[in-house]
Amino acid sequence: MSTPTPSTPSAPGPSASAGSGAPDLAAIRQRQQATWASGDFAVIGVTLQIVGETLAEAAEIRAREEVIDIAAGNGNASLAAAHRFARVTSTDYVPALLQRGRERADAEGLQITFRVADADALPFPDASFDVALSTFGVMFAPDHQRAAREMLRVVREGGRIAMANWTPEGAVGQLFRIIGKHVPPPAGLKSPLLWGTPAYLQELFGVAPGQLKAQCRLFNFRYASAAHWAQVFRDYYGPVHKAFAALPPDGQQALERALLEWLDSMNTAGPASLVIPAEYLEVVISKRKT
Repeated sequence: MSTPTPSTPSAPGPSASAGSGAPDLAAIRQRQQATWASGDFAVIGVTLQIVGETLAEAAEIRAREEVIDIAAGNGNASLAAAHRFARVTSTDYVPALLQRGRERADAEGLQITFRVADADALPFPDASFDVALSTFGVMFAPDHQRAAREMLRVVREGGRIAMANWTPEGAVGQLFRIIGKHVPPPAGLKSPLLWGTPAYLQELFGVAPGQLKAQCRLFNFRYASAAHWAQVFRDYYGPVHKAFAALPPDGQQALERALLEWLDSMNTAGPASLVIPAEYLEVVISKRKT
């Protein structure tokens, strides 16, 4: 797979440690947290529930297993694991999103523990869980190595790590490249889309080929029209919301035109509706016993 020019959903402009030329990951993490707290990702997140259910099947979630959902957002994978009678801990660094997940769990009568936590520093002892899940979440952690180490640390030997990550070539990868042309990402930061490539994950997690199973899947974004999609994402999807907020009026108009042109070119539904197939990588990593 080819790797795109790095583009990450965070506040615009470079951020580097004084005199070092390296990105200031702490500052970037704070801006990313503010980005995902802006808008209301849950409006879009609930449309992705099928991804959480499919991932729970791929991970073979079983009743009474201890499962952590990392960067859970409004809880798609958390609910999916709870549907399978696992003992679930749902984590995210945006409290408002956890609250939306809690409301969904309460509505379904599901028992889920919710806890504010950063994917880079999980507040759990080693080997606390049988399975770690993440749907389009941990891939956005600014420090890839640290996030991967944390996932490995909290999973027991013989356990599984299962993720759904957007691919560089897919629709969301294309979306981030469009945004990056109008609002440049922080300099020196690795692209979150690297998590959508098996070879990168194999190296990142330090696993043998047989420990990692990956396949590409499609999620279909379904909206009334290109204008409808653009308005929903502008209002509710943090990276798009913040990109528009960072631009002057003429820049906002240019970004909107680019998005509408792209959406029209990707639409598979014809003029009456909008369907955008978005590729993602479904991956399950087995943590071998030593």
